[in-house]
Order: sequence, then structure tokens, then C-alpha cells
Amino acid sequence: MTYILQKLARLSGRKASIYTIVLVESNENSLNKFVTENNADFPREVKDILERLHTIAHKTGAREKFFKPAEGIPGDGVEALFDEPSKHLRLYCIRNGMVNIILGGGGSKPKTMHAFQESDKLKKENYFLRAVSQLIYRRLLEKEIRWSKNDMDLEGNLSFEDTDL
Repeated sequence: MTYILQKLARLSGRKASIYTIVLVESNENSLNKFVTENNADFPREVKDILERLHTIAHKTGAREKFFKPAEGIPGDGVEALFDEPSKHLRLYCIRNGMVNIILGGGGSKPKTMHAFQESDKLKKENYFLRAVSQLIYRRLLEKEIRWSKNDMDLEGNLSFEDTDL
């Protein structure tokens, strides 16, 4: 399968750029998939996450307080949008400082669940994003991907296959 990192121009703002992962074969992106899968059961939480993304992009930047850090391995930038104990949803992302977020997938977390590994869906989404993070890092080192002049956007080879991961 082929994937592309795509900037969400309508959601991005002057404080942060927001990217999603698009599955080329179906033209499905990770944010839309997350919204579709969770909006029926958790409409208020989905709305809160979308509003938080708008605030990050247009007003505050990707401040640490909005995220649950260390959802991946040390240094990979994989985090979850901050989930309060009373909330069910997690949206995994790669946070690159205050100015760039790459949204992955996510899902609901039952209140009785302590770690994402207890949910096959969350585990799959998290491990996929970890692999994407490692690929981006390799491509940055090899100069296949670079930061734009404003340091908010990624440029270069933003397409990848399952076999690249």
C-alpha cells in the first residue's frame, strides 16, 4: 500500500502545520478515518479534538500541555492528544516541536484499560505511527525530506510504501 504525508491546509495555521497520513489506494486520510470511526459514539470528544487542533494551529502552537508524551519509544515524537481520565478517545500523532504535527490514527480507550497495548486497534495505530516516525527520521538524515524555510512544513519524498516501514 502507498501512503502520503499530506498537509491539511484548511486546518493548518500560522502557529503550526498539521499533516495527516493518506492511504493513496482509497484516498482515506487518518484524521477523517478517526472522525468517521468515533463521531457516532463520542461526538463531543471528536469536536473537542478538532477544536484543539484548530487552537494549536492558529493560536498557541503545539504546546506540551495538549499532549500525552512518550506514547512511542524515546525520541520518536509519538504522542497522544491529551486525554483526561474521563475521556475515551486517543488520537496519536508525531509532534515536531511547537510547529508541526503529523496525525496518525487512534480510537476509543475503555475506562478500565491502563495501556494502549490492551487494545488491538490502539496498538496497531501506535506501532504504525512509530514506524512512520522512524522512516521520516531516516529520510531527514538522508536528506530525502527537509524542513521548509519557515521550519513548519516538510518537503521532499513524503510518499512511502508498506515495505519502507
